[in-house]
Parts: sequence; C-alpha cells; structure tokens
Amino acid sequence: MTPLLADPAPGLLRAAPIQPSGHTMSQKRLLRYLEIKVHHLIQDRGWDSIRVIGDYDRSTVVSRYEKTGKLFNIERPTATVQGGDLVVKAFPGADYVQHYALIIATYLAITGRRADTVSYQPPGQEECRTALDALDLTLDGDLVIVGWGLEHLAPENGGWTSRPGYAWQRAEVAGRRVVYLGFLHSIWGDVAGRVVARLAELGAGDVVYVGKVGSLTPGIEPNTWLATGNTSLVGGELVSWDDFFGDYAASRGGVQCGLHVSSPTTMLENRDWLAQHTASYAFVDPEIGPMGAAARQAGIGFGYLHVISNNLTAHYPADLSNERHDDVLRRRTVLIDRIRAIITGRLTGSPAQVRGGTR
Repeated sequence: MTPLLADPAPGLLRAAPIQPSGHTMSQKRLLRYLEIKVHHLIQDRGWDSIRVIGDYDRSTVVSRYEKTGKLFNIERPTATVQGGDLVVKAFPGADYVQHYALIIATYLAITGRRADTVSYQPPGQEECRTALDALDLTLDGDLVIVGWGLEHLAPENGGWTSRPGYAWQRAEVAGRRVVYLGFLHSIWGDVAGRVVARLAELGAGDVVYVGKVGSLTPGIEPNTWLATGNTSLVGGELVSWDDFFGDYAASRGGVQCGLHVSSPTTMLENRDWLAQHTASYAFVDPEIGPMGAAARQAGIGFGYLHVISNNLTAHYPADLSNERHDDVLRRRTVLIDRIRAIITGRLTGSPAQVRGGTR
C-alpha cells in the first residue's frame, strides 16, 4: 500500500511520483533512465526527508553516477547530508529543480520505497538569473554555438578555455566569428533561456543550440534524423523567433522541420500528454522554447539543429535510457557530421556536404 503523502514544510512543494503505467516509456526503461540520474546517496540508503533546491555547489557530495567520456554536461546535482535528511543541490532553474525532484520521487516509488519524503523549493527569479552572472565572454556580434557534441563541432586543433562550470573555444568560419560554448552542468529548461539572455547581454549576434529532441511523429526512428524549426509552444502560447537557419537547414536531406513543444520535464510526458500534442507538434524538449523566446526578446537570431534521440509514440530499441549504447553512439557520430556540415554550409552559403545518412 502506498503511504499517504505528508504535507511539506512551508515554502516547499511536494514531489509526487508519476505513474509508470501511464508514461510513454515502459516501466523497465523508465527505471533504467532514473537509475543513471539519481544520486548514489539516495540509491544506497533511505532518508527521513529529501529536499531539492537550486544551488550550484560542487563542494558537497558529488554523485558517482555522473557522466564520463565527454567534455560537457557531465555534472549532476550534488548532495549535503544533514543528519537523517538529505539536501540535493541542482543548478538554479525552476524546471530543473522540479525535474530532478520528480526523478527522485518516482525512483523511490518504483523501487518500493517511501516517496512522500521528497519535496522541492523552486528557486526565485533573481536567484536563477544571478546563477549565470559568472558566464563572462567578450562577444561582438559573434555566433555562439551551445549544447551537445561541441567537441566534434569545434575545430580539432583548437583549445578550450575553461572557467568554473563552462568552457569555450573561438574560431572563424567564412569570415564570421564563432564561439563554441559548453557547460559542465545541465542547462535544463528555463536555465537555457537565461543562457541566451546572458549571451545577448554579452554581445552575441546569433545563438545556435545543438542538442537532442523527442519525436511526436509515428514512424520516425531515433538517431536517424535531425530536427529544426522556428516555433515552439511555451507555457500554452506559440513563440516564433528570427531563425538563424532560415530555410537552409530544413531543405537539407535527413532533416525534419516542424512545430516544437516545450516540456519542463520528461517525467510529465505521459500518454495523456502525448495525446494532447501529437496531432499538432513534431518535437519536444525542455530548452528550445525558452531559448527562442529569450532570443526574440533580446532581438538576436536563434536556431536549433537537433538529433531526434527518441520517439514518444512507440518503443524503439534506442531511447533516453540507453544513450551510451555503442550503436547509438555510432549513429550519432554520423548525425553530428551532418550538423557540422549544415552549420558550415549556412555560414559559407554553399550546399552542405555530408557523409551518407543512417536511414
């Protein structure tokens, strides 16, 4: 019998676990997805309470399940032990704090442990904004490429300049100054929008986001297509932006173009959510909409070119729970080559030259 959920302390919100039976991932795959994300202190023992807050603090207990084998997006929330209580510290962002709290609560519920111990405290707007004040680059109309796969997109002979939480590399492509910017921590959801706003403050002319999206279209096999577009559903409203790619990326082979929907957390993407969105929207992720909205407000260009990493409408061999599988990595190597060629072609005004696709 599931224990009754206790009321959280004032200022905290309860993290109610999602129902695995209604999620777009099977329970087995959902558990595998959670296991690679939940802090080891939570997996190893029980706690009287678990509270998730917004605080980027690398001086506390680092999870032994942090990612390895790549340069960026390797850090996960840290934890501080306070007697029988655990405080989990995620990079400040409303979406990310909620996302991680739901991950923890759902993991505990699936594994037969008490989930009513989990709460979260959404960080304030000022707290979220100042968390990115440390991002400091000299930009003068530069194109900033941020996100996933940067070690393969940036010049092979280039060097990375590192600062706490991020690193960058400069290059010039067809006379355009380009900055490749990677973060060690996650820039989940609304954090990504603040990254764009901060880059605009620093003088960026355009921002391109390279990452991964889920497909809402039946028949689209993961890791065989790229996704792009210029409109996202954000908080119930459609937001469009000045697309860096224009029609260029959408006209390339192996690229799907469509409407995007922004979701604050994969944990809420259940079958009911899918039924509400699949008819009108092609892609889902947490970052694209906030980034496009921030670019529009700042008056700079924005574009995204993403690997379609999973499909919410059906169970394929590849999904969010096995992204480190050799076949997945092999397919994505082909796609990152295509992304690099499309970005170069957009800057040079020449057709993209890419190796054969995986379809």
